[in-house]
Amino acid sequence: MSGSTLSSPTNASAPQQPATQYSIALKVSLDNVPGVLGRLTTAIGDVGGNIYAVDSFVAKGPVVDREIVVNCTGVEHQEQVAAVVADTPGITLHDWWDRTFAMHRGGKIEVLPLCPVGDSDDLSMAYTPGVARVCSAIAQDERLADDYTIRKNTVAIVSDGSAVLGLGDIGPKGAMPVMEGKALLFKAFGGVDAFPICLDVQSPEEIVETVVRLAPTFGGVNLEDIAAPGAFYVEEELKKRLDIPVFHDDQHGTAVVALAALENALRITGKKMADLSIVISGVGAAGVAIGKILLGAGTGEVVGVDSAGAVFDGRGNLNNWKQWFAENTNPDRKQGSLADVIRGADVFIGVSAPDVLSVEDVKSMSADPIVFAMANPDPEIRPEAVAGLVRVMGTGRSDYPNQINNVLAFPGIFRGALDARASDITEGMKLAAAGAIAESVSDEELSEVHIMPSVFNPEVSRRVAIAVEAAARAEGVARN
Repeated sequence: MSGSTLSSPTNASAPQQPATQYSIALKVSLDNVPGVLGRLTTAIGDVGGNIYAVDSFVAKGPVVDREIVVNCTGVEHQEQVAAVVADTPGITLHDWWDRTFAMHRGGKIEVLPLCPVGDSDDLSMAYTPGVARVCSAIAQDERLADDYTIRKNTVAIVSDGSAVLGLGDIGPKGAMPVMEGKALLFKAFGGVDAFPICLDVQSPEEIVETVVRLAPTFGGVNLEDIAAPGAFYVEEELKKRLDIPVFHDDQHGTAVVALAALENALRITGKKMADLSIVISGVGAAGVAIGKILLGAGTGEVVGVDSAGAVFDGRGNLNNWKQWFAENTNPDRKQGSLADVIRGADVFIGVSAPDVLSVEDVKSMSADPIVFAMANPDPEIRPEAVAGLVRVMGTGRSDYPNQINNVLAFPGIFRGALDARASDITEGMKLAAAGAIAESVSDEELSEVHIMPSVFNPEVSRRVAIAVEAAARAEGVARN
């Protein structure tokens, strides 16, 4: 956005310190006289801006043209920094823009050809008449579509925009930048070609019917940002009706990385999975999936808490999926608030809302407590509030240690599932993915502030893909 920014609902959750997501680029001319550069940097610093980058600076001639990047704390702060630069003596501000919006201009993905079309021979094979031979072969044996079309390596990222992280129900067009970003991550970290499919629908049933009709084009379906409880229904129905992997990342990607983080936290504390008492705050899509994967991993007691208190069998007013959670967790039928059930717990996993966990709650936990406050953008409790009280602390944010991030999971999971031509993504495949992520942190690297591998470590997705493909074969869902 040249010259200005748009007001943004995310500005209410702007970072307390200058951050890249609110960075601006300023195109300026500096008079080539002593003191001008110093005045500029001082002026930016005085209003709290953090200079992130300056292009090569060689002062020749009466005027120096430069582009400067400044990290800010929000939209209003961006405008404040631009204004002070414009008012600095010896500086001419020609233009400025929000770098995040600039990155998104025109979208973040594109389609590229895999073969040349440079002459009539190429055209006759890529399209008519040669393409008819391939079409006829696939019509006779549909399995060949996995070899001779993009289906082999293409995933649909499906959303109705009803539950976008941190933003809520913003509709299909509002959700497009998130789904494009997901497609970018699929390609960058897993080599998977993914495409955003944002649907203008009014019910979960419409999502199901639409995806079923689109399915012949894709080798897998990644569901994203669909409001619960509809998200549960959509995934369940699509898994029944399709013979390709269907994966709701808000549920299962979150569950996989949470388990991986827990496995490595246990390597530090020495506690055993079977002995743990775990409290999950938030029993929506992610909370239910986390509970399921923890049970599959052989954990001890799991208790979920939602806005009405502890979830237990017999509480009433539970949807089908919360009822499943109630029947399979909380064996002692604990009741009450989060503060009531957190006492003596070993682990807190939050996928709920900001500031629901207090310092006193953490103090009431067992020795060497593990706290994963994963709500975004604001966690259930900030790490600085419990420094020295918890043994291992993790969040969903990149500006704290131990970011528990789904990008460690979904690219490798789909890479492995596609390579196996799996008909499903099973619980065993998810457990294998969690183990591969955890094992990507060596004993030498492991510490209280390093329980998760870097999302930029290419070995992580490769390890996850190999583990998932092997699990698919072991569980009998591989067709390759």
